[in-house]
Amino acid sequence: MLERLAPLADELAELEARLADPAVASDPEQLRRVTRRYKEIGPLVEALGMLRARLDDAAQARALANEATDASEREQWRIEAHEAESDIEALEGRIRELLIPRDPHDGRPVIVEIRGAEGGEEANLFARDLYEMYRSFAASRGLDLEVLSLDPSDLGGVNQVTFVVRGDEAWSAFKYEGGPHRVQRVPVTESQGRIHTSSATVTVLPEVDEVEYVIDERDLDIDVFRASGPGGQGVNTTDSAVRITHRPSGLVVSMQDQRSQLQNRIKAMQVLRARLAKRQRDEAEAASSAARRAQTGSGGRSEKIRTYNVKENRVTDHRIGLTIYRLSDVLAGALDLVVGPLAADERARQMEESAT
Repeated sequence: MLERLAPLADELAELEARLADPAVASDPEQLRRVTRRYKEIGPLVEALGMLRARLDDAAQARALANEATDASEREQWRIEAHEAESDIEALEGRIRELLIPRDPHDGRPVIVEIRGAEGGEEANLFARDLYEMYRSFAASRGLDLEVLSLDPSDLGGVNQVTFVVRGDEAWSAFKYEGGPHRVQRVPVTESQGRIHTSSATVTVLPEVDEVEYVIDERDLDIDVFRASGPGGQGVNTTDSAVRITHRPSGLVVSMQDQRSQLQNRIKAMQVLRARLAKRQRDEAEAASSAARRAQTGSGGRSEKIRTYNVKENRVTDHRIGLTIYRLSDVLAGALDLVVGPLAADERARQMEESAT
């Protein structure tokens, strides 16, 4: 392992030199690539250095144990050799984990769309609860969340909300959230105190740069219209809202929350590009359509990746069979209680696959 991975130390030194190069620092795209690779192999090179040192310690301790004439001294060297061997085993496991290929979207901003699905206004209220949960979760992770579009419902919920989350851990924090979410609780509109089941759909998309996915402007129909609803002084007095239709795919994105037509167009193109890139990736994979449906679903009550049961204070993630009785904490933003086990399960499966 040490011989095979030895060139990584040279690569890390080269990356450090490139990061100090003004030409790299002045090129945002090149700087991002170099920084991403530096962060990727830095921990691996550090772990390899520690492994090399503990291998030397173990070998030296064993040699000294064999040479020692005093029984207590011999036992002490054997203990040190055993401790070094335990560290070696742990470091080898850590290195195997670090060698798992990184998710290609790690480090990217992520676009999240939430829509109320089945359950009428209660579904919209649940969609708002999910949105607030994600806002608190992003803040707890030190991530920046920017609302791109928000369509409020009549009773204070949201028909649909789209936002972008930025930060090094944005994708890794949110990538497990895509799919139908189900809530079981007594709705505020229920006069008999009966528990209802409602649902909301969450779609998670990595943000895509213009250079990575180019949209032909000739394929677009762009309409402008007067924004409606709240949005600040002056937002409703001009034709600032934008609707973009991508004719080949039929995808439509509307944006009206920004103050200017240009800002709304930029945000709409941002979302459209992410949706089209996701569609292209899906079509390029054998199980693409099934994977897409698994994330978006129809929003039906029987389809779900996660259930939130208010009466029992319970959250169940059906993908890994996880159940915890801390719903109030999760809705308050402690989503790591669910994301952590999902990430651990993914790592365990990846390590198992890499070992076969």
